[in-house]
Amino acid sequence: MSALSFAELCERVHARWPAVEAKRSDNGQPFLLVPATELVALVQWLRSDRELRFDALSDLTGYDLMKYPATPPSDAIAVVYVLFSYVQKHKLMLRVLAPRAACVVPSVSFLWPAALYFEREVWDLLGVHFDGHPTLLRIMTPQDWVGHPLRKDYIYPSEYHGVPHLREGQHFEHVPQREGDAVKAAPTAPAAPAKGAPPA
Repeated sequence: MSALSFAELCERVHARWPAVEAKRSDNGQPFLLVPATELVALVQWLRSDRELRFDALSDLTGYDLMKYPATPPSDAIAVVYVLFSYVQKHKLMLRVLAPRAACVVPSVSFLWPAALYFEREVWDLLGVHFDGHPTLLRIMTPQDWVGHPLRKDYIYPSEYHGVPHLREGQHFEHVPQREGDAVKAAPTAPAAPAKGAPPA
């Protein structure tokens, strides 16, 4: 069997899950918008069906829709799944919207072990809780970090364990130092020679 087109995949999915919608991103990439409640049953079928066989999770990522110029506007976190079939050579993108106030999506790590790490990253940076993930720990920031840095409304703390953070539009008056470090004077640039003076 040859690879199925996006339209053919949509037809098969919609026959079983009418709530799943075919969409296109702003740059024309086709995807299926999947309700979180349908995700697990859908991906199990996409993986196990002999004519579909989506045996690989190529990517799982996310982004914050807050301040995004969409109609209607939304403050949800979008979770994106890129599936591929090594057997049938077709691919499919899924998108699930996780409401900001209850940012929970089922884990797919029981189907694709790669999701163990993808989901940890999306949890760490965007605050999506993947229900059923066995070890949902931070992976990019320290375990005691507060908040999720890729959210559009995230405010970076002024310091972390005494180390100040440099934010856009700010500068350090002094080079940050740990307690007990010797003070080192910043190197000064040599003075420019007077106009017409011979080089040194």
